This record gives sequence, C-alpha cells and structure tokens, in this order.
Amino acid sequence: MRLRIGTVELENNVILAPMAGVTDLPYRILCREQGCGLVCMEMVSAKAILYKNKNSGELLAVDGRERPVSLQLFGSDPGIMAGIAARLEEGPYDIFDINMGCPVPKIVKNGEGSALMKNPKLAGEIISAVAKAVKKPVTVKIRKGFDDDSVNAVEIAKIAEQSGAAAVAVHGRTREQYYSGKADWDIIRRVREAVGIPVIGNGDIATPQDAERMLAETGCAGVMVGRGAKGDPWIFRRITAYLDTGELLPKPSAGEVKAMIARHAKMMAEFKGERTAVLEMRKHVAWYTSGFPNSAALRNEINEAETMDGLIGLIEERL
Repeated sequence: MRLRIGTVELENNVILAPMAGVTDLPYRILCREQGCGLVCMEMVSAKAILYKNKNSGELLAVDGRERPVSLQLFGSDPGIMAGIAARLEEGPYDIFDINMGCPVPKIVKNGEGSALMKNPKLAGEIISAVAKAVKKPVTVKIRKGFDDDSVNAVEIAKIAEQSGAAAVAVHGRTREQYYSGKADWDIIRRVREAVGIPVIGNGDIATPQDAERMLAETGCAGVMVGRGAKGDPWIFRRITAYLDTGELLPKPSAGEVKAMIARHAKMMAEFKGERTAVLEMRKHVAWYTSGFPNSAALRNEINEAETMDGLIGLIEERL
C-alpha cells in the first residue's frame, strides 16, 4: 500500500525507524534495496550542525540509492531547529523529522527528545517554526507519553497537526519504559482517530504478521520497524510481500546472510574506513547471526577480529 507524506509519495507504507548507531548510510541502502518504503537517518543535533561539530558531516551524508530519506533533527530551540532545517532544505533530504521520542538520559536532561512531550507548548513552537521554515514535509516522532502518569500522545499529535506536521509516528511505549515491556498499540489507534494526518505505528514489529496485525488493530497508515530490522534488512521484503500477497517468504539462508554481511562490511569500510568499520560491524554481526548454531562462540571470535579480511574470513568459515 502506498503512503503519501505531504508532497512525498512512498512506494509502500513500511518504514525503517531512525536508530542511533544503526541506521547509518550503508545500512539504509541495504534496507532500501530490500523494499523499505522510507529510510530514516540517525538523529542529529541541530546545535551540533550549527556549531559545525565534526561528527555531523557523516551523519548528514546521503546516497542517491537510499532515497526517499528522512532526516531526523533533535533540539529544543525553535529558532535553531528552524534555521538548520532551512539551511539543509536544498540537500538530498525528502522529509524533515523532529525527534520527540529519544529516551536517552543526556538528551532528556537537555530538554530534548522525549522531554519535549512534557512541554506541549514548546513542542508546538518547534514544529511550527520548522514547518514554516521549509517547503518539504515535516514529521514528528513521539512516544505514548513521558511516563504512565503523563500519557499525552493524542494531545501532542493534535498539536503536531495544528502546527503543520505532515505525519506523526507513534512509539507505543513511554519514555520511562525505554524499549522494555510491551508496546501499547491502543495508543496508536487513539492517535489515529484523533488526527487527520497519516499516523505511523512503531513498536514490537518483528515479523510480517506483526505488521499486518498493527495495521488492522490500529488503522494506522504505515508501520515503522526499529529493533526488528537489526541484522535483518530482509524484513522489509518479507513484510511488503506479506501485505501485498499474503505470501510468507522464507527467512534468509546462511549463504544469504554471509553474502549480506560481506557486502555490508565492504560498504562500511568504504564509508567509515576499515578500523571503524571492523569495530562497528561487530554488533551488526551479532544481530545478523542471532539464532544460528554456535552464534555465541562466533560473536566472541568476531570481537577479536582486527581487520575486515579477518572478520569476513571468520564468517565464511564459521557460519
């Protein structure tokens, strides 16, 4: 099923969630190739861009193969957020997303991420400022609420719509839950019933059947896959096939997993250099190989690998 977000029409309604340390450029390309309708970048600080932080350049890089792409900004100053969005509008970004869901303590302490859900007035000011500053669609990613005593996703979603947001993604957990417990899909349904813009459901989508069930139970316009996509770019192909035809494609074979790891590692080395790529591929290999026989022993060996050839050799030999 196609999904339109403002002026951007997606091939389908299955979206890769923004995940710090995961959804970098190489992995986004792999997920897009597997049929993901929209890829979301790792969140980047508007202040860091303003002050020319050296790490921001890598976070802002986009490859034509991954588009359409959503750039997620975080910050708590409406002027800075709007100014940075306006500065980046000519760049290769199709959608600007505002992070109001990150639960990490250092982000929350600064009044950013999910802390903004405790300040609806400021949240509205940020969304309005960014939406007025750019012509491209602006979306917002929120949570159920900050904690169980302040479940206000419906209120924030209404503010987002009134402030010019083209869509809202809702993670069915509070900030206090982080990623534990069960996601509350009912809050996604309630948000969908309260606003006229597309609502994208996020939380606990690990299988094609989960995606179908979320769409049916909440009526949301699209699904966003986060942790379910770690080490499994194929999940997008499997979800879209299931939603389109009802066919449940098989999980990738060991040979397909080996080939994907090798390709991912090569792309990572080209993008970040071999040393960084080897270190970062360790966690990806752990996700890719989860559930395989002797995967724990393989992970231990991978964590000792110092070169890309060594890492790939271990995968070829052990998997």
